[in-house]
Amino acid sequence: MRRTATPEPHARETDLLAELSAVYREAEEVFHGWTCQASTECCRFGVTGREPYVTSIELAAVRRAIAARGGPRALQGIVRASVTGAPEQAASAGEPSRRRALPQASERRCPMLTDAGRCAIYAARPLGCRTFYCDRATAGSPVRHHDVTRLVRKVQEVAARHEPGGDLGRPLTRALADAGPGAGGGPPRTSGAARARRGR
Repeated sequence: MRRTATPEPHARETDLLAELSAVYREAEEVFHGWTCQASTECCRFGVTGREPYVTSIELAAVRRAIAARGGPRALQGIVRASVTGAPEQAASAGEPSRRRALPQASERRCPMLTDAGRCAIYAARPLGCRTFYCDRATAGSPVRHHDVTRLVRKVQEVAARHEPGGDLGRPLTRALADAGPGAGGGPPRTSGAARARRGR
């Protein structure tokens, strides 16, 4: 009896990441014409009270992007070294920035947010970071709730094939902490389609 070869885990993940990228491209089409002022408010979870929930395949994309930047330690250096030209420094002379006035612990900023106000892994950012939920966003083509829900479900479907329970979202910072420097997994995830794009 002839056996069917099982794809190597890394190759299989690469294929699933390609599917995820296709969903991300579809999200760009859905949100065509939408822009934001790069206030980075949505990247300051303690300020907004919102944080993107990620599935296992989105977390894999984030971790590969971090690895491509040299790993967690190198990423921390990139985040700290990018202070030149930071939006906080662009305020009028003698006018303190409201964002800078808040302690970082209170801001609970995304670990991928550089001091220059840029995402260090922008191309790999999760679906929840692509939905322009901020009130500062400038609307483009109308987006129906159904369209966003459909994108969430597509990401979950890919994640469910990535690993058991991979379609159940967790807050980004918790997922990164649970995964650790070299391993995936962690405690049971929080379920629900809306959780995949918390507050979006």
